[in-house]
Formats: sequence, structure tokens, C-alpha cells
Amino acid sequence: MAEYESIHGTRVKYLTSDPTLDSSTEGQVWYNSTSGTNKTLVQIKAWSSSGSLNTARKELAGAGTQDAALAFGGATALTVTEEYNGFNWSEQNDLNTGRRFLAGAGTTSAGLAFGGRLSPGAGAGETEEYNGTSWTEQNNLNTARQMLAGCGIQTAALAFGGTTTASGATEEYDGTSWTTSPGSMNTARRYLAGAGIQTAALAFGGRSPTEAQMNNSEEYDGSSWTAGNTLNTARRYLAGAGIQTAGLAFGGGSDTTSFQTATEEYDGVSWSNSTASLATAVRQLAGSGTLSAGLAFGGNTGSDTAATEEYNSNINAFTPAVWAAGGNLGTARYGFAGAGTQTAGLAFGGETPSTTNATEEYNGSSWTAGGNLSYAVQKQGGSGTQTAGLCIGGTPNPPSVNTLEYNGSSWTSGGNLGTARYDIVGTGIQTATVAFAGLQDPDATEEYNGSSWTAGGNLATGRRDPGSAGTLTAALGYGGFLWPAGTVTNATEEYDGSSWTAGGNLNSPVANQGSQGTQTTALSYGGNSSTTQTEQYNGTAWTITSALGTGRYILEGGTLGVGLAIGGYAPPGSQTATEEFTDGSPAVVTASTLTTS
Repeated sequence: MAEYESIHGTRVKYLTSDPTLDSSTEGQVWYNSTSGTNKTLVQIKAWSSSGSLNTARKELAGAGTQDAALAFGGATALTVTEEYNGFNWSEQNDLNTGRRFLAGAGTTSAGLAFGGRLSPGAGAGETEEYNGTSWTEQNNLNTARQMLAGCGIQTAALAFGGTTTASGATEEYDGTSWTTSPGSMNTARRYLAGAGIQTAALAFGGRSPTEAQMNNSEEYDGSSWTAGNTLNTARRYLAGAGIQTAGLAFGGGSDTTSFQTATEEYDGVSWSNSTASLATAVRQLAGSGTLSAGLAFGGNTGSDTAATEEYNSNINAFTPAVWAAGGNLGTARYGFAGAGTQTAGLAFGGETPSTTNATEEYNGSSWTAGGNLSYAVQKQGGSGTQTAGLCIGGTPNPPSVNTLEYNGSSWTSGGNLGTARYDIVGTGIQTATVAFAGLQDPDATEEYNGSSWTAGGNLATGRRDPGSAGTLTAALGYGGFLWPAGTVTNATEEYDGSSWTAGGNLNSPVANQGSQGTQTTALSYGGNSSTTQTEQYNGTAWTITSALGTGRYILEGGTLGVGLAIGGYAPPGSQTATEEFTDGSPAVVTASTLTTS
């Protein structure tokens, strides 16, 4: 067999410790003899969904960082102010003067709002300062305008561009008043974006006086503007973040009906397309943060949106999340229930396509037959462990109230459900399980104590075939078919042992998926019409991660621990495939000594 060296002409470095982890080592591959692992250094670029604004709106302004941002003004919400804490938005005191197409600068404790369009349409010179609690009026811009851009801090801000026809006018704010700079922009424009500080600003995109979409960039040095290299995608209504030598441009559009997902990074010389795009094409949005940690919020996607996305572009040594093939089921099946963990799993019942009572146990590498259920059943819920499992309801003809308990070798009858139903789900352990959703009673919740069921708090949204994770007192329900509408939802609800409250929505509506985990570390995978999409929940928001190797739906997983995707259906029939999920492990980039051996 040919060796790597003879094929590629070089050896993989053999190191006792990792080299200095920075951009100079990006793309390198080495073997770390201390940890016994092959490693590489790559740059990860991704947009991920986060908590939505409380008020959907477009033409708003923003300020701050990725984990401490400020959103204010905007169409149909002219005075509304919200603060972002890295997870959720909370409403704050309103602007004194409502407006849209305004600009912002500063932070959540020292914000600045200036310019904009007053109702019914005049340009505004109004300037307001935010102290972390409320807004106060300050001296106006010298040139009232809207559709402008801004950057800087509360005591050293910059306003540029805008008006109703396009302007190059630039003004500097010192914390008290605005002074017109002698250096106007070289190309007048409106609907542009900006980044940076008062003495090192960046302007990009927009619409020219002749109504052309612009890709022009300009850099400001505190007294004059000079031309920079152009964006790859000409656009207006875009947003920006970062500084003059590390800028970020995202979203926007080229006319009244176009919407962009394109993201570009600026290194102080030129713009390059990021490998990551916004999840949803959007224009008239706001932005904040830095090149490596940006934030996009609000805007218009065809209708006003409250969506928030976080951008991360970091160099990390990491192990990616992966699904890997495990041992196949002995009996292909779908519409069954599962329990247990990745190394001690349990699968029972389902369709093969005939309804079955077969049980199988997984040891982390292969499946073996377990004790059969007392009767054949499908579309039931499951919970518990391999040696203490629970089979709940199911069997549509007729729906069942039965509960069966597994002791590691055989099944026996437990207490009956209060309501017979199928397409039900469960989560928890055998002596403390919560079961919810399903046909016949789609918003009902019941709690099991090891012998009997009692009613719990109802779901806010009735559904069948959702995902489930967690425990009796900290459960999670997500996705599923709304009932009676039958449409697929992305809604997530969290249960505290007595009532359900809204959690962060899935990125994509899904039903009949595999699911497991805890309320703060859950997985959703597969579902719908044989999708491979996998999402992870962190207790606040869902992010898309490594895809399944085999797309399928009506599949199952364990109940706790890391992921186990079992069986399911994909044309032309039922599946035996088992896959095991290993989460990624990004590492903080730190310097280390390069030692060869």
C-alpha cells in the first residue's frame, strides 16, 4: 500500500503537543502523540437562530454586542426598545420620538439613536441617549435625514449618508452636539450600512442618487473618506457589524422584492463571501457585534420578522459532531417506542409492517431479542431504561389505555392511562414519567409514579407525534402535528412538573422525529418525509448540527444521554439502521509549545 508521504510528498507532523493555534496554523494537520489523536485547525463560520424579538419589525436600528444588544424604533413599532442578553429579548422604556429608518451607536448601557423618518414621512434630526434604563433628548443632527448609517460610541459617534434622495453628508457627535465634517462621502447614498468607530469608520452598500444598487465601500479616517474595495453583492437595506479592518455585511436586497442571505467579511482591504449565509433571506434588518460574533435581528422576509441570528467566525481546534453507524436491528420496524441509552437501548413494538410485540436490547454494538410485549402494539410512547422501561398507550384500533413495565427480561401490566390514545410520547424514568400529546386528547399531560397515572398541566398547543426529552419535572415537547389542523409545527414547550411554557422554536417544523436528552440538552433528528436534519437544544434555542446518515421518519431513540437513532421508515419500507450521535467538542484556542518528535 502506498504511504501518505509517497502520495502527497510530505509527512503529517508528529507532535507531543498542539502548535500555537492561530490563523497561521489554519488548515494544518498533525498527530498529537500525547492524546493519541489526529488534529486539524479550521475556521468555523455559521449563523444560528436565537431568541426572537418581542415585536416583529423592519427599518429598525441596533447597537451593542452579540450578547448585549439594543434594538429600537422601526416600522409599526416606532418607539419600541428591546435589550438582548445573548439568549432572549426584553422590552425596555420607549424612545421619546418614534421613527423608522434611523441609525444607532453605542452599547446597552450607553446607546445612541439618531435621525430617521418621522410619521408621516419627514426626515428627523432627533438624537436620543440611552443610559440602560431610559432615553433622553439631546441636540439634533445638523441635517435632518433618514435611511442613514451610524457607528461609534455614545460620546464619539458618526452619522453618514441618508436623506430621501441620497447624501454623502457626515457628522460627528461628541456626547453633546453634532459637528458637520468637511469630508463628505465620495459617493452619496441611502439605505447603506456602517461599522467601526468615529475615527475609523466603514460604509458599504446602499442606493445611489440614480437609484442604482451599490457595492461601493468607503473608509473614514476622522476627517475624510477614501474608496475601499467593493462588496461581492451589490445591495441596499443591508446591515453591518465590526470595525474598519474587520467588518461584516449581511442581508439586504437589490430591489423592492429581493431578499438576501449573503454574508461578507472585510479584512481592511477586500470583501470575501463567507461560507455561512443567514438562515432566512431578509432586508431592512439591524445588526450589531463584531466580525467574529455578529448579530442580525428584525427586518422583512416578505412580512415583518422578529427573527434573531448569531454569526460566529472563529478559529478552533475541534472534534465535529457526528452520527456513526451502529449495529442494525434484528427486525426492521417503524412506529415503535424506545428507551434507554446509547450503550443500553431498548426498542419495542411498532410496525414491520404488521404490528409486532417484539422487543430488542442494544449493548452499544449489537441488538439481541428481549422479552416480548404482552400484545402487539404501535404508535405508543416509551420511557425509562433498558432494565426499567415503560410502554404507554398506542395501538389505533382501538386506542389503548394500557401501560406495560419492563424489568430487563419481561413485561407486566402497570396502571392505566386516564385517556386512551396513540401517537403519544413519554419521557422520564419508569417510576416518574410524563406522557403527553396524541390523538384523542392532544393537549393532555399525565404523570406516572410507578403504579398509577394522574393528570398534569395541559400543553399550550395540542399536537400528536412530537419529540420529547427530559424528566417528569423538567420535560421538553417539540414539533409534531398540530391537532386538528394537521400542519407540522416547530413550537417547543417546557414542563416544570405542573405547567407548560414556551421554549425556543425549532429551526424547521418537524413531526415523527427521533428525540431524546434533557430539557437543556435535547436532540431532534429525522422525521417528516425522511429528512436527515438534526437539531440540538441548549435550554434556550435550537441549532442545526451534523445530519443523520440515513434520512427517515417514525423512528425512535433512547430517552436519556447521547443520541441513538433506531429504525424508522424511508421508502421503500421499514428500516433496521441504527446510528449513534457523538457531540462536537470545540476547544478554546490557546497558545501551546510546538514540540516535534
